Amino acid sequence: MKKSKLFTKLAKNNKRFQKGDHQQGELAAGQKNNNKEEYYSSQWKLIWKKLKKHKLARVSLVILGLFYFGAIFAGFIAPQGTQEYDGEYMNAPPMSINFWDEEGNFHFRPFVYGLASERDPDTYRKYFVEDTNVKYPIRFFVEGTEYKLFGLLPTNIHLFGVDEPGQIFIMGTDGMGRDLFSRVVLGSQVSLSVPLVGVSISLILGLIIGGISGYFGKWIDVIIQRIIEIFRSFPTLPLWMALSASIPPDIPVVQMYIYIVVIIAFIEWTGLARVVRGQFMSLKNEEYVLAAKIAGVKNAKIIVKHLLPGIFSYLIVAITLAIPAMILAETAMSFLGLGIRSPATSWGVLLQEAQQIDNVALYPWKLIPLFFVVISVLCFNFFGDGLRDAADPYKKV
Repeated sequence: MKKSKLFTKLAKNNKRFQKGDHQQGELAAGQKNNNKEEYYSSQWKLIWKKLKKHKLARVSLVILGLFYFGAIFAGFIAPQGTQEYDGEYMNAPPMSINFWDEEGNFHFRPFVYGLASERDPDTYRKYFVEDTNVKYPIRFFVEGTEYKLFGLLPTNIHLFGVDEPGQIFIMGTDGMGRDLFSRVVLGSQVSLSVPLVGVSISLILGLIIGGISGYFGKWIDVIIQRIIEIFRSFPTLPLWMALSASIPPDIPVVQMYIYIVVIIAFIEWTGLARVVRGQFMSLKNEEYVLAAKIAGVKNAKIIVKHLLPGIFSYLIVAITLAIPAMILAETAMSFLGLGIRSPATSWGVLLQEAQQIDNVALYPWKLIPLFFVVISVLCFNFFGDGLRDAADPYKKV
């Protein structure tokens, strides 16, 4: 009896061990398949696989995608144009969108109440209250101010609006009676595109000048670094003022846009150049680079084929840090009156009315453009962190 029990126990243990070996074998096979997939995958596929696991980067990418979608279709989304205003609604507060009226009745079509103006008996300051006797249903795909979709196709169809004489101000109005929501959406075209164009110019200058400085070194490096130090020694604000003063005040908006991009890129390229220079100096003495030189490979091909892929993750970090800096630079220039000027608009232009404390205290909705600046800068930083981690070749998936 004891022997039979012993044999039964040994048989159970043997089955348990075989099951464990089988599970370990499956895990090893799965790990082998993952390693095989990782080995044969392209660099971009591996980066995308890692980036999808970074939740904060994914959320930031979605928010930035919505911002740029709004910038592309700004004329369609904005109920009004940049030059539309109504003096009767100066400094009107944001209007609430309603589904239930004062009597508690539900409406399938959202609506806004009319606005009635009154005077404060003590200060004689004009303020607005909702006129619950007048309702304006919100309609979609309505006709309004004519604009050019994508800058090419003339049309006057807007996403939403109300029937005349009603008005809809989701974010309130400014001191001239212009719809702040429309100006925020239209201003995103400048505030979100200037950094991309500017950082592209800075990247080209940084790669060329910083690459030459770091790869060839010696007297070339000394001259280039002294030039960069001269550029970086100028205070930013006086340099902005000097460069902006050279721009004629009556030039078209497109030319002003180009000038602002060039000014920002002219100031910001030095940081990218130093990043590229430092990475080239650390990689140019690697064995694979020396082997390429011995094999007679031209310097231009060594830089493009061997050195640039090696600093890819560092360039991502530098670029993602440069874009928020350029957003802040454009906002600061326009805020101080040195950048984009009316009738054109940007987030910095919209914040000009927030310079006075009493104006902000009475009409706090004029700070709404500031939140778009902060959110866009944070999203670029979070997305850059995720992209940097995904591009790191030593980080496991």
